[in-house]
Amino acid sequence: MVDELVLDVKEKRDVSEREYWEILDLCSRAYGLDYQPFLKTFYSATHILGRYRRELVTHALWIPRWLQYPGLPLWRAAYVEAVATDERYRNRGFASIVMQRLAREIKDYDIGGLCTGASINLYLRLGWQLWQGPLFIRKSNGIMATPEERGVMVLVLPETPRIDLEMPLSAEWREGELW
Repeated sequence: MVDELVLDVKEKRDVSEREYWEILDLCSRAYGLDYQPFLKTFYSATHILGRYRRELVTHALWIPRWLQYPGLPLWRAAYVEAVATDERYRNRGFASIVMQRLAREIKDYDIGGLCTGASINLYLRLGWQLWQGPLFIRKSNGIMATPEERGVMVLVLPETPRIDLEMPLSAEWREGELW
């Protein structure tokens, strides 16, 4: 069955209207809410669509974001969003396959990043690491602590310098969810 999963990587501009509505439907069902307010904020998204027997059953995307680690220049991060698998197809390895493909696609970024609320074990199994240090959001008028944030994870890539997961980490402010 896993062999029958067909992956397609597409820039946002190449996603058809039909595909957009399929992605929206899948993510809305997976997250149990209208996902359109979130999806519309991912301006420079690259999508990975996973089809099983021509049906969209799993998906993930990444957007470029700028993370900051103390004493280093800004990192160009591939920030992962909208990881979703249709409930009928969960526990078959589809999300893992999509995330493994995503890791190969983002290898030229400085680091991978994401924030998850529930499926931390999926990401840990795939080499992602939970950020332990304090988190901040950079705004035009200063820096804002986000101590309530949990589940921020990073994926060390070939361009990632040596890091300490207990150090502070910041991201630029964005519309919608901050992390």
